[in-house]
Amino acid sequence: MNQHILVEKKNRIGYIIINRPEKRNALNDATVTELKEAFTTFESDDEVKIIILKATGNAFCAGADLEYLTQLESNSYEDNLADSTHLMELYYTIYQLKKVVIAQVHGHALAGGCGLVSVCDFSFSVPEANFGYTENRIGFVPAIVMIFLIRKIGEAKAREMLLSGNVIKASQAVQYGLVTSLVDAEEDLEKTVEDFAQHLVIHNASSSMATTKIMLAQIQDKPLLEALRYAAKMNAKTRSSEDCRKGIHAFLNKENIKW
Repeated sequence: MNQHILVEKKNRIGYIIINRPEKRNALNDATVTELKEAFTTFESDDEVKIIILKATGNAFCAGADLEYLTQLESNSYEDNLADSTHLMELYYTIYQLKKVVIAQVHGHALAGGCGLVSVCDFSFSVPEANFGYTENRIGFVPAIVMIFLIRKIGEAKAREMLLSGNVIKASQAVQYGLVTSLVDAEEDLEKTVEDFAQHLVIHNASSSMATTKIMLAQIQDKPLLEALRYAAKMNAKTRSSEDCRKGIHAFLNKENIKW
């Protein structure tokens, strides 16, 4: 049974809710484990097409738990490597998940919490939320998240955020490409995110979104010609899929597609 998160599903949307409001939803080993398990479970659940990541309390996620950081001081290198790998696996799980993940950011997302936003496919935020990678300010390094952040917003902006450790407002996070869109009021945030998720549920094929996410994760590291050949193969493979046949048939016959 989960102790640090809540899990719900309705209308083909899976909700993963960080539930440590007294700790500002900070991450520790148990929370990371529960998040990994929840994402993996929803990935294989045919009743879930889109996943929304959100949190209770005033903050979205304040990064690492202070008690957890205190424990790390006595860890060996091997212990710290295992712990770092554990967090890396969470970020990687979200990033390459076959289902679209939307971050619903109602409060501050800092350090590891900002890392969670970085690996989601879309993120919606209230204007009052702050974003930042503050690890350098405590002698730490935002090592894992930089891999994903560079991919998301480019090296120049990633350098600015990671090296300065500055905290930015949600409006600036939108300009950087870290946040998809602002929602003016917190009470409107949930409806906006759910409406967007339902739009994807209704209009997009699951297999197409899954293939697109796989390609986005893999194509950036390939040389140009290799990437193009890979894309051509994926294009050809998709054409023979059941969803593609269904979509083309409906399009040609001017029928509504029910995905």
